Amino acid sequence: MFNKLGALTCALAITAALLPSAAHADDPRDASMRSPAARARDRAIIRRMNQDQLAYVRTRDAARMQAFRNARAGRDARYADARADYQRKMAAWRRAVAACNAGQRDYCDR
Repeated sequence: MFNKLGALTCALAITAALLPSAAHADDPRDASMRSPAARARDRAIIRRMNQDQLAYVRTRDAARMQAFRNARAGRDARYADARADYQRKMAAWRRAVAACNAGQRDYCDR
């Protein structure tokens, strides 16, 4: 029982210690953000970070789309090869059936 109570107390203490710093992360009463220059600098930093992240996401998505297209092209090529092979085998089978029906018994066992 003591271990559970101790763990709970420890978790609550850690949460209480971290809560004030998280709660004041975007404090509108922050003295360092009172000047228009500081707010403009902060806005510029945030804008640059957002633009960097947007560039990263666009690059990542373009790479993923290219990989998808390459995979699809490979799959389509394999399908076309398999389909052509199937068509060749079916044509040979049809010729064998026609030859068998025409009386050529060599083709009847295939």
